[in-house]
Amino acid sequence: MLTNKAKHRRPSKVTRILSLAGVAGVAVAAPLVATGSASAATASEWDAVAQCESGGNWSINTGNGFYGGLQFTPSTWAAFGGTAYASSADQATKEQQIAVAEKVLAGQGKGAWPNCGTGLSNAAYNGGGAEAEKPAEQPAPQAAPERPEPRADRSEQRTAPAEETVETPTGEEVAKGDGEYKVAKGDTLSQIAKAENVEGGWKKLFELNKDIVENADLIFPGQQLHLS
Repeated sequence: MLTNKAKHRRPSKVTRILSLAGVAGVAVAAPLVATGSASAATASEWDAVAQCESGGNWSINTGNGFYGGLQFTPSTWAAFGGTAYASSADQATKEQQIAVAEKVLAGQGKGAWPNCGTGLSNAAYNGGGAEAEKPAEQPAPQAAPERPEPRADRSEQRTAPAEETVETPTGEEVAKGDGEYKVAKGDTLSQIAKAENVEGGWKKLFELNKDIVENADLIFPGQQLHLS
């Protein structure tokens, strides 16, 4: 399935006049697009556009709303006089499709083929014809997003220099820790692991808190243990 589709959508003044005139307006429109020769593309450039748009198949009709080698929509084909040749672009000859494309190029610029028209070297990208191209406004520069300060991992937090302590019944000072569970009087690692559903039991709990618990049988009220 084709991925690069022509975007013949926003008609210029030329297009709107042609639309009002209808099929009979082809002759009326001719003077308006006479300046198209100034932005005419070469045959090889149109071949390149067709190769990009449709694989070079000038009679393609896949039912996706785009027709012919240059992938015209029905409204664009009609607005720029294509129905004078055939009811849809896929039924017209290569030369007839190019003739209509030259009018589209003069009226809308090579932006009518946004992905495949960049090689049309003699035309402006987004317009021309009856309406002068305005320079695109440059977006205001945006400040670079602020990077969040890296968070210290848990091991760094546990070994902070200003480590708080708790006093044991014997008067000894031991590390307090900064975990989410505060040890109460009578607690053991096994009881805590069971009550808090610690996967791996007391052994895992001991491993998680080796920095503050030196002996698995000795924990003290006030210490704060990590559960995960």
